[in-house]
Amino acid sequence: MPDRVLLVEDQEALRLAVREYLTARGFDVVEAATCDQARRVFADTHPTAAVLDYHLPDGTALDLLPEFKRSDPFVPLIILTAFGSIDLAVGAIKAGADQFLTKPVELAALTVVIQRAIEARRDRQKQLAGRPRQEREAVDPFLGSSAQIRKLEEQARRLLEVDTPVLIQGETGAGKTLLARWIHANSRRSDEAFVDLNCAGLSRELLETELFGHEKGAFTGAIANKTGLFEVAHRGTVFLDEIGDVDPQIQPKLLKVLEDKQFRRLGDVRDRKVDVRLLAATHQELSALVRERKFRSDLYFRISTIPLNVPPLRERTEDIPVLAEKLLQTSTAELGKSGFTLKGDAMDAMQRYAWPGNIRELKNVIERAVLLSGSRELSRRDLMFEPQAEGFEGWTTEGSLTLEQLERKYIEWTLQQSGGKVVEAAKRLDIPKSTLYQKLKQFKIEGGSAEE
Repeated sequence: MPDRVLLVEDQEALRLAVREYLTARGFDVVEAATCDQARRVFADTHPTAAVLDYHLPDGTALDLLPEFKRSDPFVPLIILTAFGSIDLAVGAIKAGADQFLTKPVELAALTVVIQRAIEARRDRQKQLAGRPRQEREAVDPFLGSSAQIRKLEEQARRLLEVDTPVLIQGETGAGKTLLARWIHANSRRSDEAFVDLNCAGLSRELLETELFGHEKGAFTGAIANKTGLFEVAHRGTVFLDEIGDVDPQIQPKLLKVLEDKQFRRLGDVRDRKVDVRLLAATHQELSALVRERKFRSDLYFRISTIPLNVPPLRERTEDIPVLAEKLLQTSTAELGKSGFTLKGDAMDAMQRYAWPGNIRELKNVIERAVLLSGSRELSRRDLMFEPQAEGFEGWTTEGSLTLEQLERKYIEWTLQQSGGKVVEAAKRLDIPKSTLYQKLKQFKIEGGSAEE
């Protein structure tokens, strides 16, 4: 999709010359001859940049600058005038102009100014969107040699040259976000923004304004225009984690973005064009939500054309040693420590454990061991679980238990190891005491004591 430039110039011959020159160089040029026309064209076309003659029949470019900036804070605005002065240039820059050029201007120079302004716009959007590209490229979601992870890598690499939506499925903590970042960083959109949003727990109103933005006055408290994440991610990637939690009233709008490349800000009456790739993730079974009428079938079929399934850690135990070593290096670097190693019995313990929290839990266990151990050689005791303890053997290397059963079993075992003391068990589980009490009530586990 070519960059669109709004050209506002009341001299028809000059406007025609500039339009033809820019069009020949790949720009999509839209035109206006007055301030009123410029307002309408800007609202209807949402240009990437605007070139404005200072003196117009019904006003000046200074009348337009604040309005355009309120509508799109990122749009570059370039002013042309035959009556240049330092005071005029300073006033235009203060009002929001990115460049102030004196006529007659060389068209080649104007083209360079427009191109640089558009690139600067994209850089600002990418900075707003999140982490630098180097950090995203460092992510490797395929550490290990198991058949499951090699299959996942093979499938993911096939998706790098297409813009089809991808549905990433897997348990909590299995690495869905890492995989989404890797897909973006290695795709042809890698130079553009990667915007991610966890949809879990967000109200319909908050989710709508985060995704699509809103106009000033759209609702109580909307004191200024807000740019939505789809606008920020133009030409890049939007990653929606836990898409199964998206409110049913928002789902048709997501479908419109995917099918028509259009959306509408909250409180606006005009559609905006956007070019994004959608990556979505969930730990839920979306097909079941479709049957329960909690998720639209048309949206489900649109995003599930290419599903990727991230295997749980318990199904690729041969990958645990390399993952543990990598996480140990990362954790010690982040904590400012060095010289830590994992002993053989620690590795054996980790490969026998169920890991209901998957890689996220593995990272937490290793960080906790680094912080609390009195030795730089981390053993099984430092990992805060005992695979040979009563009631602990035979957990999920067989994969016969559900995640809920595993969670209950682990809580029971931790409570037993803590002598029935809820406070100590909560510390071992690294969760608030109130949360553990809720879990005990949920699973109807008895015998917990509030004593320290």
